[in-house]
Amino acid sequence: MEEEKYIRRCIELAKNGLGNVSPNPLVGAVIVCDGKIIGEGYHVRCGQAHAEVNAIRSVKDESLLKRSTIYVSLEPCSHYGKTPPCADLIIEKQIPRIVIGCRDPFSKVAGRGIQKLRDAGREVVVGVLEQECRELIERFVTFNTLKRPYVLLKWAESADGYIDTQRTGGSPEVLSTPLTSMLVHKKRAEADAILVGRRTAELDNPSLTVRNWYGRNPVRVVLDRELALSPELHLFDGTARTLVFTTKECPDRKNVEYICIDYSQEVLPQVLTALYERGLQTLLVEGGSQVLQSFIDAGLWDEITVEISARSLHSGVKAPEIPPGTRCKTEKHFGVEIHKYTSL
Repeated sequence: MEEEKYIRRCIELAKNGLGNVSPNPLVGAVIVCDGKIIGEGYHVRCGQAHAEVNAIRSVKDESLLKRSTIYVSLEPCSHYGKTPPCADLIIEKQIPRIVIGCRDPFSKVAGRGIQKLRDAGREVVVGVLEQECRELIERFVTFNTLKRPYVLLKWAESADGYIDTQRTGGSPEVLSTPLTSMLVHKKRAEADAILVGRRTAELDNPSLTVRNWYGRNPVRVVLDRELALSPELHLFDGTARTLVFTTKECPDRKNVEYICIDYSQEVLPQVLTALYERGLQTLLVEGGSQVLQSFIDAGLWDEITVEISARSLHSGVKAPEIPPGTRCKTEKHFGVEIHKYTSL
């Protein structure tokens, strides 16, 4: 189907904004005239031009817009935010037909952009590849409807179901390959924050920064109830913003913020609320096993990625347990088996 082909292209374009548009949604747009694409665009960075604007700007002959169709994965905005309304620009440029993947669930839009276009006499088609377009903005939807970050859990496990050996120090077992490690850093670049527990921070001394991929560092998050972690750890080197959740009052220092929470109550909801209040839309959780399991047991996760190593460890720290029946898709990347679970 012709309309699906162009909306699918919108989706592919939109994914180029991963890691840069948060807390805005991913959006792609394509302009077609006489069966040919004459313009394309996507939302590149938060605060900058939206997908529709970039697509319109890319058209060399603007006179063609008056007999074109603009395809967009998400309903054009109708309100003034950091940029003017895209619906107004579409009307101004006299584009007669608009095909939309899905409505915007955000309250400031929520059908108003569609209505504005129709009131201006434009033909508007809504709901082409709607499910795929909603999946594209699931981080945005989760953040705005559940008032918490979209939570991704990630770990690598051995062929026999362990994530590490039992140890009191030294380096962790390396179960990822150099190429899959690169993909981990890509995930970090696409997340707003990354979390580990105290034991992982202490044993592994991770930097939790983006080094094997291009992109910004996520905000580092660590759970340290008693402030037992050494200030000499990489987490506290000031190279990336770090949040420490603790029970003890402590003055903030360079790029490190201490947040007091009540550890006698459920910890994870308090952490997620604090991250939401700081505008962090996506949280990547990398360990350790107990922290990962606590997110699973609390039902506070949206996506899980498990890399299955060809190595066996025979004993050690068991991998977290995922509830039976959880929807799973198996992929192969660089010859390595990857299991992807979704909560819905």
